[in-house]
Amino acid sequence: MAHKKKLMDEPVHRSGHVEKTPTLGGVGMFITFSLAIIIMGIFTDLGQTDLVKLLSILGGTIILLFLGIKDDLIELSPQKKFSGQIFSSALVVLGTDVRIESFYGIFGIGDLHYAVSVIFTMVVFIFIINAFNLIDGIDGLAASIAIIVNTSFGVYFAMNGEYLHVLVSFSLIGVLIGFLKYNLSRVRKMFMGDSGSMFLGFLLAYQAIGFLSVNQLPQTEFSVSNAPIMVLAILAYPILDALRVCILRMAKGHSPFKADRNHIHHKLLDSGFSHVKSTLIIALCNIFVIQMAFVLSDLYLTLQFYIISVVLPLICLFPFLLVHKNGKIRIEIPKL
Repeated sequence: MAHKKKLMDEPVHRSGHVEKTPTLGGVGMFITFSLAIIIMGIFTDLGQTDLVKLLSILGGTIILLFLGIKDDLIELSPQKKFSGQIFSSALVVLGTDVRIESFYGIFGIGDLHYAVSVIFTMVVFIFIINAFNLIDGIDGLAASIAIIVNTSFGVYFAMNGEYLHVLVSFSLIGVLIGFLKYNLSRVRKMFMGDSGSMFLGFLLAYQAIGFLSVNQLPQTEFSVSNAPIMVLAILAYPILDALRVCILRMAKGHSPFKADRNHIHHKLLDSGFSHVKSTLIIALCNIFVIQMAFVLSDLYLTLQFYIISVVLPLICLFPFLLVHKNGKIRIEIPKL
C-alpha cells in the first residue's frame, strides 16, 4: 500500500539509505501489538486494576500512533508532537497513578511529593519517547535496543508475577522480531517511522516506570537493590545518544530538535560499518552496561550513579574509535 500510494520516506543528506522506502511499519506494529495484548489479556484473566491500565496504555499508544503517521506523511512541528506526548503521558500517570515515587536515596532523595512525582514521571515519559525517536536512524537499531530492554524488564516482571507488564514486554518482543524481518530486508524493506518509534518509546517508558514501582512493593519477591541504576543501564544507549546530540546542537546554537548526522550510529556508518554491524556493536555496548550495573549492585546508590555517569559515556562512545576498512576492524585514535 505504501508503494502504491507513494507513502515513502525520501532520502536526504543525513539519511542512512539511498532509496525511497515505505515508512508506515509502525502501523503494522501497533495492530499486531494491540491485538496480541488484548487477546492475551482476556485469557490471562487480568484484574480490574490491570484492565484499566491496559486501556490507558492502548489509549496513549493510539494518540502517538496517529501523531506519528501524520508526522511521517506531512511532518509535524515539535510543539504539536510534545502536546500529544504530554496528553498520552498524563492519561497513564494521572489516570492510573503509574509514576516514579522515589529516588531510592540517590543524592539523599527518598520519597517524592505527589506533584513532583507526577511532573517528573511525565518528563521521563516524554524524554524516552523522543530518545527512541532519535535512535531510529539505521536498519535494526531501534528494534534491537527495544528487544534488549523488553527482555530485561520482561524477565523481571515474569519472576514477580506481574502479568500485565509481562504481556507488554513479550508482545512487543514478538512484534519487533516480526518487524526486523522487513526492516533488514533488501527487497521488501520497511521503516517503523515516527508512528512506530514514538509508541514504542512510550511503552518502554511505561515498562521502566513500572519496574521502579513494582520493585518498591512489599509483596515483590525478587526485588533489585539498585533499581534506578538498572533502569539507566537498560536504557543506556537511547539516554546517552539523546543527551549527547541535544547538547551538541545547542552548543552550536541550533535547536535541539534540528536533525543532523551527529548520532553514534551515523559515526559508525561513516567509519565503514554496515547497518547490521553498527547495530550489533551498539547493542553489545548496551548489554555490557547492563551487566556492569549488576556487578556494581552492592555499592552505595549514589556511588553507582557516579560510576555509571562516567563509565557509560566511555563505553557507548567506544564506537567512535572503531574503523572498518578492507574487511578489517581496527581501533583508531582520532587526531586532535
